[in-house]
Amino acid sequence: MKLRPTKSQLLRLFPDALVLTRGPQRGGVVYLSFDDGPHPEHTPRLLDLLAAHGSHASFFLVGQRIEQHPRLVERIVAEGHTLGNHSYSHPLFNALSLRQQLSEIERTDQLLQAFDGHARHRFRPPRGSLSLPLLLHFARHGRGMAYWSYNSLDYQPRSTDELVRHLRSEPPRAGDIILLHDDNGRACEVLGTLLPEWMATGRRSEALPPERA
Repeated sequence: MKLRPTKSQLLRLFPDALVLTRGPQRGGVVYLSFDDGPHPEHTPRLLDLLAAHGSHASFFLVGQRIEQHPRLVERIVAEGHTLGNHSYSHPLFNALSLRQQLSEIERTDQLLQAFDGHARHRFRPPRGSLSLPLLLHFARHGRGMAYWSYNSLDYQPRSTDELVRHLRSEPPRAGDIILLHDDNGRACEVLGTLLPEWMATGRRSEALPPERA
């Protein structure tokens, strides 16, 4: 699978206000983003790593896991990271009706609001599955989705060394939104090696700005 998937490149045809695939390209900034958390083992390790390097990121959280681990969400916000919406139960999103999709999103927004005070959050669909009805609904209501431009492939069953070699072959560029996951240990292992290397070449990680209601 490509580090820069064709689907992400096609989604750049939409305005950023609807589907954000890249962040502001200022200096050497890249945008780390983590899906599927919070996780009681892996999220704290990632937060420790980010803090050690003065880096910030965006965490696209699953509602059920927010309910299970609220203290981790508090820590994410307290340490300067932003929250994103990754649905309530991480279902096969395209198998749901539009009403069911919106229920998943709204339920998670309500949970997230208790932590950062924002009424709504950038939404990233589970597995990146976008439906036309949901896109049209977001367009009508002036709401945005957050996708990515650079896929770390950290969900694949590869060794850390293999992932590191693969990512070194095509490093992220300024403005890239990097897809990672914090429900397994591979992201932390890979970033433990690559984050210092990226920073040495002028890259730094910031969180995506939160969506405003």
